Amino acid sequence: MPDGCNFSGVYLKQRENYSHINRTDNHGFKKVLLRHETILLFVLAAEWIFFDVIGHNFGTYDNSCDILRHSCEIGLLALAMTPIILTGGIDLSVASLLGLCAILFGKFWRDAGMPIPLAAACTIGVGALAGGLNATLIAWLRLPPLIVTLGTYSLFRGLAEAITHGVDTFTNFPASFLFLGQERWLGVPAQALVFIAAVIFFWLLVHRTTFGRSFRAIGFSPEGAHYAGIPVGRRVAMVYVLAGIISAIAAIIYTARLGQAKADAGTGYELFAITAVVLGGTSIFGGVGSIHGTLLGVAAIAVLHSGIAHALLPGEMAGMLTGVLLILALAGSILPKTISDLRARKAAFNIPKQTA
Repeated sequence: MPDGCNFSGVYLKQRENYSHINRTDNHGFKKVLLRHETILLFVLAAEWIFFDVIGHNFGTYDNSCDILRHSCEIGLLALAMTPIILTGGIDLSVASLLGLCAILFGKFWRDAGMPIPLAAACTIGVGALAGGLNATLIAWLRLPPLIVTLGTYSLFRGLAEAITHGVDTFTNFPASFLFLGQERWLGVPAQALVFIAAVIFFWLLVHRTTFGRSFRAIGFSPEGAHYAGIPVGRRVAMVYVLAGIISAIAAIIYTARLGQAKADAGTGYELFAITAVVLGGTSIFGGVGSIHGTLLGVAAIAVLHSGIAHALLPGEMAGMLTGVLLILALAGSILPKTISDLRARKAAFNIPKQTA
C-alpha cells in the first residue's frame, strides 16, 4: 500500500521534526535560565523578599524611591563604565572627577555668579575635558588605562582639595535646583528621569549600533579590530570622554541631592561602579557584557545596602556581602568554561586507543 506507507513516512518525519523542535526549545529555555543576568535577577528577587521580611518598611513605595534616589549617581557611573570595560579598559578616576566637578559647579554658581543652567553646562564641559585627558593618554599615547586613571584619580581629587583648601563647602542652592535631587516628579524621584534617559542612550549605544559591536571587538582583540578596519583609537577615546561627561552629570545630581558640594564628594563610588558592572556579567577582560546586566548589578548593590540599613544590621556587612556577591559573580562567569574544559579533557582521556 504505497499511499499508507507514504503517509506513515510523513507522519514519522513530522514527529521527528516536532521532537527536534521541542529539544531545541528546551535547550534554548535552559540556556536563558542559566544566563548570568537571569541568575542575578533571581538573586535580586531573593534579596528583596529577604529584607522585606526582616526589615521595617523596606518594601514600601517610599523606600523604593529612596533606593532609586541614592543609587542614581553610582548607576550613572556604572553605565559609563560598561563600554570602557567592554573595550578591555578601566577608569578609576570617575568618582574623583565627580568630586572635582561638584565643587567647580559650586564655584561657577556662587563665585562666578553664573545661573544654574550655565554653571551646569560649564561643569559638563570640564568633565569632557577631563575625560579627554584620559582619552589622550590611553588612546593616543597607548599608556595602560589602570596606571593612567590611577594617576588622574589622585590628580582630580587633589585639585578638588586644593581649590577648596579642604574646608570650603558650597551650599544654599536655590530650591528650583534642589528639586532635581530631593523631590519627585510624576511620582518618581526627579533624577530618575535623567537616569532613565542615560539608560536608554547607553543601551542603544552598546546594543543597537556599530559602536557597541566595535567595543566588544576591541575588547576581544584590539589588533584584530584594527585590522578589521575599526578606528580603535577613536572608539577608545570616545568612551573615556563619555565617562567624563557622565561623571559631571552625576556630580550635578549629587549636589542637588545633598544640597551641598564638597571636595570629598563621591569618595569610593568608582569601586561600587566597577563592582556593579562586573557583578552584572561584564568581563573584566573585555569583549562581553550588557547594559541590562549592569542595571541588575546596580540594583543588587543598592537593595543590599538599603536592606541592611532597614534591618538594623551592622553597616560593615554591606561591604562584606558586596564582596561576596562579586566573588560569586566572577566564579559564576568562569565556572561554565572550567566545567567545559574538564569535560573535554575527560572525553579525550576516555577515547580508546586503536589497536594495530
